[in-house]
Amino acid sequence: MAHNRWIVADADKEKASFLSEKLNIDPFIAFLLVSRGIDDELSASDFLSSSYAYTSPYSLADMDKAVCRINDAVDSNEKICIYGDYDCDGVTATALLYTFLESMGANVTYFIPNRLTDGYGMNNGAIDRIKAQGTDLIITVDNGISAIAEAEYISTLGMDLVVTDHHQIGVALPKACAVINPHRSDNKIKFRDFAGVGVAFKLACALYDGDVQDMLEQYADLVAIGTIGDIVPLKSENRGFVRAGLELINSDSRIGLAALRQAAGNSDDELTSVDIAFQLCPRINAAGRMDSAYKALELLICDDYEEAQFKAQQLNLENTHRHEVEANIAEDIREKISLNPSLADDRVIVIAGKNYHHGVIGIAASHVVSQYGKPAVIIGIDDDGECVGSARSVDGFNIFDAISSCSDVLTHYGGHPLAAGLGIREKDINAFRKRINAYAISAFPVMPAQSIRIDCKLSPFYLNTELVDNLTVLEPYGADNPQPVFGLFNVKLLNVSPIGDGRHIRIEVQKKGQSFKIVKFQTSVEEFPYKAGDMLDLAIKVSKSYYKGKYYLSIRMADVRLNGIDDDRYFAEKSDYELFKLGNTPVGELYPSRDTCALIYRFLKSNNGWQYSFDDLYFAMGQSVTYGQLAFAVEAFRQAGLVTSDGERVIIKNTQGKVDLNSTDIMKSLKGRLNIE
Repeated sequence: MAHNRWIVADADKEKASFLSEKLNIDPFIAFLLVSRGIDDELSASDFLSSSYAYTSPYSLADMDKAVCRINDAVDSNEKICIYGDYDCDGVTATALLYTFLESMGANVTYFIPNRLTDGYGMNNGAIDRIKAQGTDLIITVDNGISAIAEAEYISTLGMDLVVTDHHQIGVALPKACAVINPHRSDNKIKFRDFAGVGVAFKLACALYDGDVQDMLEQYADLVAIGTIGDIVPLKSENRGFVRAGLELINSDSRIGLAALRQAAGNSDDELTSVDIAFQLCPRINAAGRMDSAYKALELLICDDYEEAQFKAQQLNLENTHRHEVEANIAEDIREKISLNPSLADDRVIVIAGKNYHHGVIGIAASHVVSQYGKPAVIIGIDDDGECVGSARSVDGFNIFDAISSCSDVLTHYGGHPLAAGLGIREKDINAFRKRINAYAISAFPVMPAQSIRIDCKLSPFYLNTELVDNLTVLEPYGADNPQPVFGLFNVKLLNVSPIGDGRHIRIEVQKKGQSFKIVKFQTSVEEFPYKAGDMLDLAIKVSKSYYKGKYYLSIRMADVRLNGIDDDRYFAEKSDYELFKLGNTPVGELYPSRDTCALIYRFLKSNNGWQYSFDDLYFAMGQSVTYGQLAFAVEAFRQAGLVTSDGERVIIKNTQGKVDLNSTDIMKSLKGRLNIE
């Protein structure tokens, strides 16, 4: 995995003490609040409050127009179609508005595009099918703000359109009876970061014209799941939506969600926002990724428990299938990089494969980013040579701008700074790879360093269920309010064991006479680069699990490293190495002397090569050589026939006699550039 800079948060202890006394809260919680910028009495009180002030839905521009047009449609028995989206946000928004309008007596149906055949958002083919059903009014949820041409087409067909969306607005609004979007400048609101389901809920509240609390008692579960699934900030009203939704979900009031909880194996535990994010949202998303989002939608609106159980199991199967397809793509990516290590050396990793499932390539790109700490674009090549790509990035590198710089070799593209999608022809993939990497080298000679925020260092004596109970006041967790991460420093690794069919591990560590078991997901025993006896630093998250009538402490590993690592030195040496490769004058030591090469080779021999990442090799050697010295030495070993390397793993070869490293091309080149005799 890519190495992160660890940033241990700090807080004004006087402010924390003041908040603790003023609000009568645990001093530790007050410290965490202040460290997150919630450092005055008013903001802390608002954050911790269990009651929320919800703005009037009529604070959103065009809400009155939307209500008027929809009420007319209901009164006249016009046919209404909810046009949704295939992700978790879009599905929950569709379920919410469909269910609500049906309860009003509306003649309402729904449509969700197919990811593979329709693509994202509105398209004329789908609009034709909706028109053929006798539809008079289309209401979009979680899409439509960029459908300028499609809105015109809807008008030419004699249908009306109401747009509800939360995505950023372009240069113009689509032609519609009403366009409801929190990012409109003429809205009278302060908080704008709603999910699509949050905007749909606002519309339903306006149509209901009653107490928001009444609506939350019916629909907060759907709003919560869509809000968590779309990773919008859990601040202001979103925080209230999710809190109310968790209460509803844990009461099993909606048949479909109760069945989904059971299918996910969590029908007894009280779900948290983290559970929703990792258990329910992926299953809802899996339907739209792998097949049809209708499976998820029909589960959410189902009112028969036996039918709901069947549909929930279908989503479970889709999620299992998604894992299998994801694993196959990941393995294919590993093989491609093994055969061509230069792919992973690129600033932006671009991998293309035959028939990569379009619904999974975004997840595959995220895994590559996590492993290499670089932006990644994963492209699926169809049999006809048409390709779809999904991109993910690192903080500080705007992947949308990078892709935009290559627009002339793309058939289409769109996205955001951290995630984007594109279409491309197979014959243009190599040109795209060169172009986007040329852009990255020009705009980012050194790739932005990635970091993980540690809320505070923690003594093992505080690791218990009481800590988890105290932390509940910070929930619900999500974007802009992440689950706290604690640092356990200088712990001794006792053992490592596989769990979950070998896909995950459980480690046991010890410090000050206390031992703890900690789970690390998506890492096998073979991929874990540490052994019993190593002294480690751990970044962890804590929660509780319920088993046979008792709660137990659960600890999950967010990151791990050898104790005593010097982050500043690592990033400085790596930057120097990367800049040198681009032609810059070096600042630090790059040339591996004979003694340095001997030290590195002896280490490799004693470890029978190296099967983990290059960065892990650098740290395993205790940063005793510079990053550049290690990289150039390993390359010299490869050119001399001492080892084989795929850019990560190093395999020792059986060689006879002495070899002259100075005769290798890399050492000659280094000596020439560094003026070494």
